[in-house]
Amino acid sequence: MTHYDVFNGDADGLCALTQLRNAQPRDAQLITGVKRDIKLLDKVDAQAGSLVTVLDVSLDKNRTGLERALSSGARVFYCDHHFAGDIPENENLQTLINPASDVCTSLLINKHLEGAFLAWAVVGTFGDNLKASARAIARPLGVAEEKLDLLENLGIYINYNGYGSDLEDLHFKPADLYRLISAYANPFDFIDDGRAHFQTLETGYRQDMAAASAMSPEHQDVATAAFMLPNEPWARRVSGVYSNDLANANPERAHAVLTVKANGGYLVSVRAPLNNKTGADELCMQFPTGGGRKAAAGINDLPAEQLAEFIDTFAQFYGR
Repeated sequence: MTHYDVFNGDADGLCALTQLRNAQPRDAQLITGVKRDIKLLDKVDAQAGSLVTVLDVSLDKNRTGLERALSSGARVFYCDHHFAGDIPENENLQTLINPASDVCTSLLINKHLEGAFLAWAVVGTFGDNLKASARAIARPLGVAEEKLDLLENLGIYINYNGYGSDLEDLHFKPADLYRLISAYANPFDFIDDGRAHFQTLETGYRQDMAAASAMSPEHQDVATAAFMLPNEPWARRVSGVYSNDLANANPERAHAVLTVKANGGYLVSVRAPLNNKTGADELCMQFPTGGGRKAAAGINDLPAEQLAEFIDTFAQFYGR
């Protein structure tokens, strides 16, 4: 019987599954991809008796795949913090879903496991740019500030690794990176033993962020700023973490990072102001292929002809 672990390829998805499988080991087929590859249940061929775990991808975006898995007789555990829509009622479906702006999947799994692998929850929460939430749950660890900074950096680097238009853009395929980190119950042990892997991520992150930091805004006013990145692998890798960095540096302002795609359209990352973490999903869902959560959302393929409309809508939405 084949079981499936389905998870987002970012830090939150990887760290949520790392916690879960350290607590509940299971041989399962890994279903993941780049950060924006979220219709992951379409890749699952579940059968009666299959156990399907789904982490950190929107139920609303995976509704068809979920219903197919349930109709096959599979049992599904679904944990997420994105917009879900109507949740099906089925005795084989267990859900743990909370779309609050200060919650992520790693936090939900940490609570589900009663803090059994808290340090990995801290990594995943930092990776999802929920700094206050990460610091709050980290208190029982009792680690020095420099050690906490190390967990924050690891979360940022794992998250950075998930962005790209395809797997070839990434330093590590998310499934491979999951296998590397999940071998450790404690992230500090991964950092020590996997120093070469940590340094690969750190070097790539620093180089790509330096390139992004040299860019000037395409649009900027008191309430919003939009940046345009080129159609280059470094730009695709850095788009999400650069958005987070902008948000942290200017907490009163909303930010959009648009990356030119090979088809002439744009990949869009939106971050709501940190002092008012709401509306990013509402804004992005006004455009085809848009979605996400209140604090952070995106558009997978904004047509070139809608660029001006998006920037105007973005500026008006957060300039209210």
